[in-house]
Amino acid sequence: MQTVLIVVHLIIVLALIGVVLLQRSEGGLGLGGGGGGGVAGFMTGRGQANALTRATAILAALFFATSMLLAVLSHRTAAPKSILDTGASTPAGQPAKQPTGADNLLDTLRQQQDRAPATALAQPAVPEAPQSR
Repeated sequence: MQTVLIVVHLIIVLALIGVVLLQRSEGGLGLGGGGGGGVAGFMTGRGQANALTRATAILAALFFATSMLLAVLSHRTAAPKSILDTGASTPAGQPAKQPTGADNLLDTLRQQQDRAPATALAQPAVPEAPQSR
């Protein structure tokens, strides 16, 4: 359902871009600074302008509707998550998770600390003194 809606949404987007690009510019100073559009385009194509304006409005409404539907579908398919669930430790029967690139540094350090033997944590490493001759 969501894939079909995404395809329809993309078709609407492409059609909206095409309709907007087909419309004639009707004003502004332009590059020449001589004032509005030329006289040749003033009254010709009035029906065409109305059809393009109507098509733009319809496509914009469809774009808005499909955007809202995609947002609702995305929200419904996402499982609710809790902050408290993310800190749960692994059960005793399962091995600890190996750190990956997706984990942040704090999680990686905590996992390494959990796997290190207690004696290694209790006794700090003392460097050996250099031997002299």
